[in-house]
Amino acid sequence: MSSAPHAGKVEIFQARTNKWFAWLSWAVAGVGIVAMAASAGPGALAGIAPLVLIAFLGWQLFWLPAVVVSDAGISLENPLRSITVPWAALVHVDTRFALTLVTAGKSYTSWAAPAPGIWGGRNARPEDLQGLPATTYGPARSVRPGDLKSTDSGQAARLVRERWDELAESGQLAAGDAAVTPARVTYRWKAMIADVLLLAASYWAVAGQ
Repeated sequence: MSSAPHAGKVEIFQARTNKWFAWLSWAVAGVGIVAMAASAGPGALAGIAPLVLIAFLGWQLFWLPAVVVSDAGISLENPLRSITVPWAALVHVDTRFALTLVTAGKSYTSWAAPAPGIWGGRNARPEDLQGLPATTYGPARSVRPGDLKSTDSGQAARLVRERWDELAESGQLAAGDAAVTPARVTYRWKAMIADVLLLAASYWAVAGQ
């Protein structure tokens, strides 16, 4: 998560399936390490770098990603960077491929909230189309598959749009601010360095066998 404090009410979206994948990767790494130690003794632990890499990627790709909605704005916690979009900078919320926050100068996509595949809309139930924020609906109250309540992108988009509507109705957002309010992007340099080091260590562990 971002180290920046979030003011007021905070809502966090994380895909449930992502957590399952994270636990699966940790289980695979843990079982592998135990099996290596049991079969070849403590000396075999020098070659556990590939398993450590699997565990680290499980955290980075599946456990870490989130959409954080607070009074200050929306934070997209992605594997390689954290993006904070203030409410004043937000122009549009799109869900064509994933939850995407559109500002006056650039668009930012969430790793944590992908849109459903080609079959996602076919499984929609009537309740998935009801009670969504007004800005969700298109012509004739049409709804994109990525906006359905049952999808990751739809759940995250609903949190963003509901808070956005609340702020707009209360008069806390001024027209024209979007053009002058920048988003803040922070790169996860420590995670990137860890990726490189673990990849190198994994290569040497495999090549040295």
